[in-house]
Amino acid sequence: MGCKMCALLLPYQQNWIRDKSRHKIGMMARQCGKTFTATLEAVDDCLEAEVNRQNNSWMILSRGQRQAEESIHAGAALHLTATKAVFKILDYKWDIAGINAHEIRFANGSKITALPATPDTARGFSRNVLLDEFAFHQHSRQIWQAVYPVISAGKKIRVISTPNGKNNKFYDLMTANDKIWSRHQVDIYQAVSQGLPRQISELQAGIGDPEAWQQEYELAFLDGLGSWLSYDLISGCEHVDAGKTEKYQGGPCFLGWDIARRNDLTVFWVLELVGDVLWTRQVTEMRRQSFAAQKAQLHQIMTNYHIIRAAGDQTGIGEEPMEHAKTMYGELRVEGVIFSAARKLDMATIMRAAFEDRRLRIPLSPAIRADLHSVRSVVGPSGAPRLLADHDGGSHADRFWACALACTVAALPTQPYSYLPIGGRSAGRSDDGLGWDADDGDTRTSGHHRQFTASLPPGGRIWR
Repeated sequence: MGCKMCALLLPYQQNWIRDKSRHKIGMMARQCGKTFTATLEAVDDCLEAEVNRQNNSWMILSRGQRQAEESIHAGAALHLTATKAVFKILDYKWDIAGINAHEIRFANGSKITALPATPDTARGFSRNVLLDEFAFHQHSRQIWQAVYPVISAGKKIRVISTPNGKNNKFYDLMTANDKIWSRHQVDIYQAVSQGLPRQISELQAGIGDPEAWQQEYELAFLDGLGSWLSYDLISGCEHVDAGKTEKYQGGPCFLGWDIARRNDLTVFWVLELVGDVLWTRQVTEMRRQSFAAQKAQLHQIMTNYHIIRAAGDQTGIGEEPMEHAKTMYGELRVEGVIFSAARKLDMATIMRAAFEDRRLRIPLSPAIRADLHSVRSVVGPSGAPRLLADHDGGSHADRFWACALACTVAALPTQPYSYLPIGGRSAGRSDDGLGWDADDGDTRTSGHHRQFTASLPPGGRIWR
């Protein structure tokens, strides 16, 4: 069937069908027929197996339920109808989670099944795989980790998408310097020049957004599209000395604590104010650690640094740890933050100001960089921006929020404080049980206390 059908396809579609590489990836502009072409290949493969009295099966993993259904009903089924092939379509529940499967079955036992992509649906079968619009899959790296073993026994893998920034597995695969993948790339100009009936000027005027046009039609990997912090902002604040505890100069510090217990990360982020710059002195990550272990880590940080203020996520499971922290170190020193949409936006805005003014130093870490970049800004129902983040790379922007919490408490107005030196009595707690003394100007300099003044510009923000 392939040769007959190829005669009806545009050159770039023919190139895709005729490429029999085991690992094949395509980056194509919107409205260029990439799903149409990819599902045609799956159909062709199954019909060829039927002719040879064999069977062959494909799994299509789509970005959502609607797209999965369309790939079968508006894609593979149309190809089979055009060839007058014998087949049947089944729509059924895939699992108890309520995910629907859409499937074409052939008389010889071959089948093409389409599902919305999740790390769970990507496991437990051995078939050829098509990842449709992969750059837009949530948890793309986890899906890839789950799906690649599926094709390890010689099966084929097909990946197609338009770009969606750089923080996803599609970008990694499309730009990797390797010889494994056969890569296809077709922008709107190439597609139209090869016969696609589209009016470029009309499309460009209709979309009305230069960045969207670059991504959807010119195939640009836009660095900060929708991201709260662009890679340029992040890299501008990275420093080789950030995150090294031995660089601590003994100055005033601020702590952000994002709390988790099971799947997400618990992250402690310590900032030291040096002049008017916030230097990261320590980032500690904990996964699936008990609250007792987290409290022990908090106690170590409160002992080893002169923490002026600390803030932690008091939402949900954070209630008990934050109540404990307030009791141990003082309610004026420790703040519990309820993560409402408005409060998250306030904290993220304060942190972005620090990045924009480059008065923040963060470690050189791919995991931190990806996490900070993962938070996206979308327009909410009221027109106000909302911040979203996928669970990708083993984190739910946990490093982002720990840093934002630390930046937020560092931005508050500051007055002179006295504190116990490192290793002082009561493990860093002062005589009043708060861990620090708000001082009205006296200059106690005994062996038990040291005093400093963290002076801030008007308005309290250290980066203003």
